[in-house]
Amino acid sequence: MHYPPRKFPRTILAAIAACVGAIAAPAVATAAQSHDAGYVYVDDNTSGQNTVAAFARHQDGTLTPVAGSPFNAGGAGSGSGLASQGAVQVSSDGRYVIAVDPGSSQVSVLRIRHDGTLKLVSVVSSGGVEPVSVAEHDGLVYVADAGAGGSNYTGFTLNRGGQLEPLADSTIALPDSAQPGDVLFNSTGSNLVGTRVGSSEIDSFSVGSEGRLTAAPGSPFAAQAAGPFGSEFRPTDPSQLFVSNAHAGPGNGTASAFSVASDGTLSSIGASPFADQQTAPCWVEITHDGQFLFTVNTGSGSISRYSIALDGTLTLLGSTQVASQAAVGAVDARLSADGQTLYVDESRIAALGAFAVDGGQLTELGSVSLPAGATPAGVAVR
Repeated sequence: MHYPPRKFPRTILAAIAACVGAIAAPAVATAAQSHDAGYVYVDDNTSGQNTVAAFARHQDGTLTPVAGSPFNAGGAGSGSGLASQGAVQVSSDGRYVIAVDPGSSQVSVLRIRHDGTLKLVSVVSSGGVEPVSVAEHDGLVYVADAGAGGSNYTGFTLNRGGQLEPLADSTIALPDSAQPGDVLFNSTGSNLVGTRVGSSEIDSFSVGSEGRLTAAPGSPFAAQAAGPFGSEFRPTDPSQLFVSNAHAGPGNGTASAFSVASDGTLSSIGASPFADQQTAPCWVEITHDGQFLFTVNTGSGSISRYSIALDGTLTLLGSTQVASQAAVGAVDARLSADGQTLYVDESRIAALGAFAVDGGQLTELGSVSLPAGATPAGVAVR
């Protein structure tokens, strides 16, 4: 087999407000700029008809909209911010964009053409209510559904034609209080984790040969601080997992580091969790060489920068303010394929910001506007 608006309690609404939404000069490309170096995609999560925005990336990191953008995603967006990471992904073979449609409880697959434009291929039920995050590895896809009465993780297979097929007996039901925020594979596809923002827990699984999940002994694991939100496995070490903790209050954000056993068991690394000294670190991205970690602090409008030691210990290097945020609003982030640019979803002003990356240092380049009506969720690159 080939793999790869609900009503929240007031406390949950406050948590979402801390992690979702601020004006910047557009990073407009000129004829003097070099040829396209890839593409960047954003799930617009527009109310009613959902769309995916597409941008051409230039060698200097700046972006211009792809002709015809935004592209019809087939399903419906929610029209409100999502408390999640990974709402849109590019398949590991680089052929497809996979995007959640939380307003219609569906998942869309769009083919990436040679010029970066998108063509809708398929739209399927997410297997639950209000999908917020999607993960893909070598054609195996898992979706995190966060809606009351249908909160779960559900598996699919993605074939070469871009069709998603439900994976039998793959659904892992979650309580309505879980509010899953992220689901992701490690680089080998042998483990999958999901964060429960609402109940401050982390699900961890081993992945079987047929793509089904086996919960690790002790899963779900208690988070090390309130509101485990974004997460990422270290690209250079699939046994190390890093999770942002968003809901400990102003100035009290942290990032946790875990060692992940083959059966999915999580063990704390060193003095984890590590202080962030900012508010609401919600989204996590790690450089491709595994040496630096960035957390987007939506409550303080900044990006914290850590170095990562060989054993997974984090050292805080400092924080870079997002100039256009007026203190709040930055959300999901993703590095370019060459690792030289970090793209940040600036949901509050419906823009996509760009930062030059030099090791653990960031320099803001500017931003481009997203389509009218966008309430953006997730960033993906090809």
